[in-house]
Amino acid sequence: MKIRILGSAAGGGFPQWNCNCETCAGQRSGTLLATARSQSSIAVSDNGQDWVLINASPDIRSQILATPDLQPNRALRDTGIKAVFLMDAQIDHVTGLLMLRESKVRLPIYCSARVKADLTSGFPIFNILEHYCGVDWHDVKPDGTTFTVDGIDHIEFAPFALTSKAPPYSPHRANPAPGDNLGLVIRSTRTGKQALYAPGLGVIEPPVEQAMREADLILVDGTTWTDDEMSRRGVGSKLAREMGHLYQSGPGGMLEVLSAYPNARRVLIHINNTNPILVDNGPERALVAQHGVEVAQDGMVFEL
Repeated sequence: MKIRILGSAAGGGFPQWNCNCETCAGQRSGTLLATARSQSSIAVSDNGQDWVLINASPDIRSQILATPDLQPNRALRDTGIKAVFLMDAQIDHVTGLLMLRESKVRLPIYCSARVKADLTSGFPIFNILEHYCGVDWHDVKPDGTTFTVDGIDHIEFAPFALTSKAPPYSPHRANPAPGDNLGLVIRSTRTGKQALYAPGLGVIEPPVEQAMREADLILVDGTTWTDDEMSRRGVGSKLAREMGHLYQSGPGGMLEVLSAYPNARRVLIHINNTNPILVDNGPERALVAQHGVEVAQDGMVFEL
C-alpha cells in the first residue's frame, strides 16, 4: 500500500498568500530555511495507479501536476483518482472538488451524512457539481465500520468520529455531532499494515489511542507548536484547542502523546504557516526530531 502526501500545510498553505509572519516572510525572502507547502491532502493506492484522494484541497490541480501517478495517461481523458474521501467539510479540504468537475464519470465521494449535509446546504458543492460531472455519494458511518472503494483492491478504510465542530459556515456549527470530523484508519489487507490519518485532532480519546497503538504509520495533526501560537505571532486570538487542534509542545502536547507509540512511524501533517517547526534548522524542528517524529513535506511517499 502506498500513501502519498499531496499537501502538508494547513489552510492557506505555506507561505500563506497574505501573511507576513516570521515564517512566511522568512520563507519568501530566503532568510529562513523552510520549504513551501500546499494545503493538506493525501492519496492512497495499492497498485500505484488507482488512487483514493483523501480530502480535495484548493491546491489539487497543482498537486496532480506534481504527481504523475495521479494522471496515468491510459486514455485521451484519464485520471488515477478513483474516488474521494472527505474527513470533514472544511473549506481547505473540499474546495478542490470544484476542480474535479471535468470528470468523465460521476464523482464517487465517500463522507459522513453530516458532511454531506454541509455540502448541500451551507456550502453546496454537491449541488453545483450536479451541473457538471455529478456526484455519487457513499455514506460512511463515523463508528469504525470498515468500507472498501470500488476499483481499489486490498485496502480497507475505517472512519471514526473525532470531537470537533462543523465549519464556521455550517448550519449546525453550534450543534456538533459525530461525523463532523473524522479520523481514518487505512489498512492493507495484503500486508496487514495500517495507518492512522487525523489532520484535525484536538482531543485524544480512546478510539484515537487505539488507532495510534495499532498503527504502523501515524499521520497526525501538526497545526500549531503552542496553544496560543496565533496570538504570539500576532495573527489572531483563538487558541489551538478552540480551533480543534492539539498543540505539539509541552505537557499534554502532541509530542508527548506520540512518545507512547515509538514503534510507529510518526509524522506531523496539516502544519500552520505560523508554526516554527517549518524552519528546517530551527530549535523546534530539532526537538521534534529528538522525539523521533517527522515533519511532513509535499511529495513524501510511505509504503506499508
